[in-house]
Amino acid sequence: MALTTGSASAPPGAPSPGTGPGTRPAPDAPDSLTVVPARHYARWAAAVAVIVLVAQFAHGLATNPVWEWDVFRAYFLSETIVQAVWVTLQLTAYATVLGFLLGTVLAFMRLSHSPVLQTVAWSYIWIFRSIPMIVQLVFWFNLSALYEELGVGIPFGPVFWSVDSNSLIGTIGAAVIGLTLHQAAYAAEIVRGGVIAVDHGQREAAAALGIPRLRQIRRIVLPQAMRAILPTAGNEIIGLLKGTSVVYVMAIGELFYQVQVIYGRNGRVIPLLLVATAWYVLLTSLLSVAQYYVERRYARGADRTPPPTPLQRARRLVTKESS
Repeated sequence: MALTTGSASAPPGAPSPGTGPGTRPAPDAPDSLTVVPARHYARWAAAVAVIVLVAQFAHGLATNPVWEWDVFRAYFLSETIVQAVWVTLQLTAYATVLGFLLGTVLAFMRLSHSPVLQTVAWSYIWIFRSIPMIVQLVFWFNLSALYEELGVGIPFGPVFWSVDSNSLIGTIGAAVIGLTLHQAAYAAEIVRGGVIAVDHGQREAAAALGIPRLRQIRRIVLPQAMRAILPTAGNEIIGLLKGTSVVYVMAIGELFYQVQVIYGRNGRVIPLLLVATAWYVLLTSLLSVAQYYVERRYARGADRTPPPTPLQRARRLVTKESS
C-alpha cells in the first residue's frame, strides 16, 4: 500500500486550487506587488544646494554695488567698445580663413607619399605648436629688427625689388600673420584627423571609377571628413576668438586692450571687465549656434531624419499649447 503526501487530485474539469472566484493571487504574483518609486535623497540634496548657490550668486550680481551696472550699461554699446569688437572679429575671421587654408595644405602634405613634404609639414606643426602664441606675436611685431627690408629676386642672387619691413607689415599685419601661422599648425592636425577618418574604400571606389584625385578630395573625401572636422574646428575657432586678446601686447585696439585702456583711465575695473566678458560670451554663443547648424547640414548624408532643432521644438510646443 503506497502512501502519498498532499491533496488528492481534482476530478477532470474542476478548477485548479487558487484560481476560482474570490480567491487571492499568490503572494509573489505581479499584481500583488506595490510599486514604489526610488527615492534619490542625495540627488535632491545636491539639486537644492546648487539652486541655493545659483540664487545667492544671482542675488549678489543684482545687489552688490561693486558691479556698477550703470557703468556697464554706459560702456557696453559705446562707440569705442563696438569698434574694438569689430577689430576682434576681423582678427578672428582673417586668422580662421587663412589658418585653415594653410592647415589644409599642411594636412595633405603630411598625408602625401613624399618624404620631403611629410618632413616639412611635420616640422612646421612641431615648431608652431611648441612656441607660445604671445612669443610668436612679439616676434612678428619686431620682424624689422631681424629683416629691415623684404625683397623679391633670385634665390642667393640679386634682389630686383625690396620694401621696408615696417611699411609692408604693419601692426595689424603682424598680428594676422602670427595668429594665422599659429592657427595653421592646429588646423592641419584637425583636417588630417578628419581625412583619415574617412573609409579608405571611398577613395578606392572613386579611383576605380576614374575620378581625378583632386576631385576625389574635393567632392568625396572632404565632405565626409567635415563631420569629424567640424566639432574640433568649431572649438578651435571659439578658442581663437578669445585668444585674440593676446594681441594687447602689440597695442592693437581689440576688445580686451580697449577695456584695459578705459579702466586704466577711470579706475572702473570690475564693470569694464564685465563688459569684455559679456561681449565674449555673446560672440562665442553666436559661434556655437552657427557651429550647430553647420554640423547639422553636413550630417544629412549619415542621418536622414535629424532631430528637430531647438527652434523647431519651441514652435511645436507653442502649436501644441495653442491647439
